[in-house]
Amino acid sequence: MRYSGIKIFALALVMVGFVVSCKKTEVDPTTGNTNNGNTGTTTNPNNDVNTWIHEQMKTWYLWTDKIPDIGKTDLTLNPADANGKPSGYFYSLLNDYPNTDRFSWIEESSEELLNSLNGINKVFGFSQKPFYLDNTNTNVAFFVTYVIKNSPAEKAGLKRGDFIMTVNGTQVTGANYATIMQAETATFGLGQVNNGAYSVSTKTLSITKAEVQDNPVHFSSVIEKGNKKIGYFVYKQFIFGTANIFDGEMRQVFADFKAKGVNELVLDLRLNGGGYISSAVVLSSLIGKGVNNTKLMYTDEWNATVTKSYKDKYGSNYFSKMFSTESNNIGNNLNRVFVLVSKGSASASELVINSLKPYMEVILIGENTYGKNVGSITISDDKKRWKWGMQPITLKTLNSKGESNYGTVNGFTPDYIVKDNVIPFKAWGDENETLLKKAIEVITGKPVLQSARTNTIQLDNTGLSDEIGDNRKLNRKDMFQTMELK
Repeated sequence: MRYSGIKIFALALVMVGFVVSCKKTEVDPTTGNTNNGNTGTTTNPNNDVNTWIHEQMKTWYLWTDKIPDIGKTDLTLNPADANGKPSGYFYSLLNDYPNTDRFSWIEESSEELLNSLNGINKVFGFSQKPFYLDNTNTNVAFFVTYVIKNSPAEKAGLKRGDFIMTVNGTQVTGANYATIMQAETATFGLGQVNNGAYSVSTKTLSITKAEVQDNPVHFSSVIEKGNKKIGYFVYKQFIFGTANIFDGEMRQVFADFKAKGVNELVLDLRLNGGGYISSAVVLSSLIGKGVNNTKLMYTDEWNATVTKSYKDKYGSNYFSKMFSTESNNIGNNLNRVFVLVSKGSASASELVINSLKPYMEVILIGENTYGKNVGSITISDDKKRWKWGMQPITLKTLNSKGESNYGTVNGFTPDYIVKDNVIPFKAWGDENETLLKKAIEVITGKPVLQSARTNTIQLDNTGLSDEIGDNRKLNRKDMFQTMELK
């Protein structure tokens, strides 16, 4: 939900704008720094931008009652750390950060923020999971989990199942793995495994970062097992794309499932950290049993001020969000849906899970999800005095039964706990892939036989980050509104 000009509270904001415009200052549009118009000396360079941040947060933030009065805050702080670290004035306002609110963030460029929300980032183009290679917890390898279509990484030949042991000739370790991929161009030394031992191979890939947009509709297939026709769908991020192209591709996947008589569904959200709620509505509406635009999908809760304004302007029904009517819905052929999850399954992914639960059996396979039952809006300065963009938490969601009990660090607990640590990772759709294999076995009641002898091993990444991308923005987990107030 992007607000370039906030209109519900027009009177208050116009008055603030008038006061600011009367000051004899010049504002640097990049930093928000102000210079005294008479003397040319700097007077608290962060005053105006931090005042704006406080005004917007006080208006929209879900926990607005926890924000101190502006006089009790330090307006001299930088709005945020210049290196993107979670510190600075914005973070000083957050509720019990980084515990209760571990989600809100701010960017120096609202344009880059919006691009990242739409899957557009400057990247090599792959995500990976780091694992220690031995019991000394020293050497690490990056095991590639996902490669963006048409990215520099894919064009260089990198694929899911590869693993990287060196970057620019330096061994990846527990000490450097979080920072070793910061260069614009890197040479990756791939690894090999023989008899359970890992070593650097002779194969290297030189890759330069480029700005690419991820297509979240990554993979789909139909697996037939007796009278079971299993639709399998890997969905990476909730983004609709230009002219809703990605939502259109998602609908086409389900049109194919419907035409082929799919009667079981495995939805792979293990790498999906969230995104636009509007796309979550489309996905849920393609799956839910007996749902249409008359069925309640979820309700949302805002702070008291916003709630009153919305209720006065739009009525109480504004907070009730319905499913959409989708012609390619396959819910009538389903009694249940299997969802593959991990700690990386967050926000809009969890909204889909929670919203489907009142309408059908939802069986989770994998590890506990992230635990985010709140969403945000994008706020930038309509006067373009500075480029900062904020993504503060503004709403909480509940399903049609009023349930929203997954908003903790434990998230949803799977019905079948399966660690995704059998590596190298198998290709999407491979029936021996760890989580998909478990889903097929539960569906059929029969074990999946190993198709061929392979060099696989279970590794431990305790103490390391979970799924990470080669750009920090790829690791955010969010859901956000997109509609703009009139």
